Amino acid sequence: MTAPRTGDRESRDADWALHTEDLTVSYGDRPALWDIDLNIPAGVLAGVIGPNGAGKSTLLKAVLGLVPLSAGHVRLFGRTYRQQRQRIGYVPQRSSVDWDFPTTAVDVVTMGLYGRLGWLRWPGRRERDQALRALEEVGMDPLADRQISELSGGQQQRVFIARALVQQPDMLLLDEPMAGVDATTERSIIEILGRLRDQGRTIILVHHDLQTVQRYFDWLVFLNVRVIDAGPIDSVYTARNLRRAYGGQVALLDEGGRPTGAPDDHDVTD
Repeated sequence: MTAPRTGDRESRDADWALHTEDLTVSYGDRPALWDIDLNIPAGVLAGVIGPNGAGKSTLLKAVLGLVPLSAGHVRLFGRTYRQQRQRIGYVPQRSSVDWDFPTTAVDVVTMGLYGRLGWLRWPGRRERDQALRALEEVGMDPLADRQISELSGGQQQRVFIARALVQQPDMLLLDEPMAGVDATTERSIIEILGRLRDQGRTIILVHHDLQTVQRYFDWLVFLNVRVIDAGPIDSVYTARNLRRAYGGQVALLDEGGRPTGAPDDHDVTD
């Protein structure tokens, strides 16, 4: 069989916003991700779900080149992260940030522009205006000059989303943005992300609450070290996939925590 030409492979990979092939990441002798083949199209709001230790955060870090790959490759809009880094925004877990650092909300957002400015150029009025517009986009402009340590958890999360948005990314990766926020803030965050999706951006986020999956996402990735399944929400959010990812008898749930009565794929075995 003749190997595909490089141009053919690049064209095929570019059909997807995120494409991974044979992606494997190990911590010592323990695989965190194993042989991940994954395609996510552009312009979707995609959730990555799975049990604790499934490799969800590691997947985002692998996409961003923050952890070394044991095997495989990642392509973003058909190219490597290094080639596309200006098009990608990232919101880490809130617990990984030192919120006692003495700086204001607008300064945190302005930091998102350093990659374009370079470290030798100091941000000026133009950059501050861009940061203020990003804060306005997430409803945080009235608190622009507030110290981040004085903000609530949900407000801090929105500031970090604004820091990613100020880069005007085509893709936004978020690691558990709903963790530790109240229900009102969670709805606000998902509304922001929905608007970004409607603008044509690709949103990929790690999520843990099965009760809101059907409402929040139009694309879903089931992950447990391997990809269990991935695709449009109506096709892959099934009881069978929940059992394969989480084990045991896990029911499909609505937002009130009640079983939905959704089909079980008519399967009797996994």
